Parts: sequence; C-alpha cells; structure tokens
Amino acid sequence: MREKSKLEENIKGIRALENELNDALTLIELGEAENDVTTAAEGEAMLRALQIAASRRELQTLLSGEADGNDAYIEVNSGAGGTEAQDWAEMLQRMYLRWGEKHGYKVTLLDQVEGDGAGIKSATLEFVGPDAYGWLKTEAGVHRLVRVSPFDSNARRHTSFAAVLVSPVIEDDIEVVVEDKDLRVDTYRAQGAGGQHVNKTDSAVRITHMPTGVVVACQQERSQIQNRAKAMKMLRARLYELELKKREENLASYQNEKTEIGWGRQIRSYVLQPYQMVKDLRTQVETSDTAGVLDGDLDQFMEAALAQRVGEKNISQG
Repeated sequence: MREKSKLEENIKGIRALENELNDALTLIELGEAENDVTTAAEGEAMLRALQIAASRRELQTLLSGEADGNDAYIEVNSGAGGTEAQDWAEMLQRMYLRWGEKHGYKVTLLDQVEGDGAGIKSATLEFVGPDAYGWLKTEAGVHRLVRVSPFDSNARRHTSFAAVLVSPVIEDDIEVVVEDKDLRVDTYRAQGAGGQHVNKTDSAVRITHMPTGVVVACQQERSQIQNRAKAMKMLRARLYELELKKREENLASYQNEKTEIGWGRQIRSYVLQPYQMVKDLRTQVETSDTAGVLDGDLDQFMEAALAQRVGEKNISQG
C-alpha cells in the first residue's frame, strides 16, 4: 500500500506538470495573439517555475534503490584529532539536524556519547520521512575539517576528521535473522538530561553483533527493555544495509568507510581557514558558502552524488 500510494502520488505530480505546461503555453499564445505583454509574461513566469518543479521531479526518480523510500539512521563518530574531532562531530550532528528540519523530517536523537571536555564522541540520529535513506545514504564516509582551532591558544590551523554511517530503517515484514549467540549486550547509565530514573539506573543498552562487528546503542527510552528493543531494530537495519551493499557489489567500499577515520578516506572537505570552501571529493561540487552548508544546505552535494551513483550503475549494467 505504501508503494502504491507513492506511485499514485508520482503519477498525479506528473499529470499536474503537464496541465500547468498546457496552461502556460496557452497564456503565451493568447498574449502573442492579442499583443498582451502582461499575459505573455505571466505564461513565461509559469514556464520558469515549471522548469524548477520538473527538475525536482527528475531528481526524485533517481531514488530507485530498494530501501531509498525508507526512514534512515545516521551515526556520526569522531576520528583523528582529539577534542577538535569531537567538536567537529558535534558540528556535523547539528548540520544533519538542520538539514532534516529544513526538509520536514522528524529527527530523533537515539544515542549520544559526550566528548572529553567538548563535542561528542558519537551520536545516532533517526530521520523519519519520505525518501530519507535515499538522500542521506550519499553522506556516508569521512568528513574532513580544516580551521583555526578555538581550543588552541596559539590560534593554529588544525585538521579534524569524523565518519558518518547511514542505514535504512527497515520494515517489520523484512526478515533479518539475528541469533542470540551472536550478540554481546552491555548496559550502562545514560548520559545527559533524562530525569532521575535515567541517571540512576543502567537503562542504556549497547549491542555488538560479533560476526560482523556492528555496534549499536540506544539510551533514548526510560527503560532498559525499551532501549534494547530500539537497539535491536537499529541492529537489524545495519545488517540489512550490509546486505544491500553486497547486492550492489559495494561491500568493499563500505568496509573502507569503517577503517581508520583519517587522511585519504574523506569524501568531503570543509575548509574554514585560510579560505572558505566546501568541496565534495567524489563529484567535485564545491561552494564558498561554508556557513550555509554547516547550517544544513546539503542538497547540491546529495543531488550530485546521487546522480553519479545512478550513472555508474547504468554504465556497469550496460
């Protein structure tokens, strides 16, 4: 039913574009026939708006992967750089929160490990909304920051790294077999605000899947049972995402993303000093609006990376 609704919505959108195109052309023809500049200009304005709408619709057709329409989990982990990297990881977390807010997604913080003095060591966010995984999957990889350190009294430039992992939230009707003997379950006290109950009991849960090394954690809920259930759902999503990678024959690149978070692994560079530039190293898309990007303006990078993936897939199939 969900797929049926999505297809019906797409068909309805395309037919609406066709109708608006005919209306715009009719206005232009009437304006030219009656020498009415205002009417012709109105039709031309409609055409320009239609061009933008058609481009958006075209981008949506790129979201054709098996799980692209699903909700998504994003995991941010700080890498090389100590306090600098932990602060950078928190900046990335905020960037994705802002992106989600701008696109109308419901974003929930599921787990967060505070940094040593500043920033975060890791965080897991859940994005709920149409095509969340389809867009966010292009963000998986290592992100590199170059800036003058706010933690360095000598105001020297520092380079920091953080890794982003993205998994689809899978539906309950998709079977992912997880055996208890393959799991290591640890409990600990939740960090940060959450009420007296959360802080006094070991309600947070961390689950390690031994065969794959996948680790998930949740401290959002007030009870250990609820956190374990949420963590198991996240684990199933991560294992399902691994299977998707195998099907797409991209398991090797996924393993690279999980290796050392440092030099030579980055997908995007964010340079704040000595100049302002954000550049995606896969697509070569770049912008000097670093403040906008860090405030969630990521669409140009996502669109280019998505189009590149689809192009490479078509070439390999051909």
